[in-house]
Amino acid sequence: MGFNDSIRSCRFLSNHHGQYKMSIYERGDYQGQMMEFFDDCPNTYDRFRFHDIHSCNVFDGHWMFYEEPNYRGRQYYLRPGQYRRYSDWGASSARIGSFRRVYHRF
Repeated sequence: MGFNDSIRSCRFLSNHHGQYKMSIYERGDYQGQMMEFFDDCPNTYDRFRFHDIHSCNVFDGHWMFYEEPNYRGRQYYLRPGQYRRYSDWGASSARIGSFRRVYHRF
């Protein structure tokens, strides 16, 4: 088995059984317009007319944020917790184009 030079990191994820729920905010510190999500979103702009997510509260499940629509670009893994600003999930910009739930399919 070989290694691919494009893989930068790897993390073991425990399997989540149950619901998925998170709240996203258009400004930092949970300010501005808020929306709750329970499922995947392939295009944030089409869904709620803004590209930037400045803060987030993950209540249940594990989620993956993507910089671009249709699950492309840099990925940011979010587990349950509070993210007061985009740098808390490791991003250098608030731009999020899509997100989806992380779960095992077997």
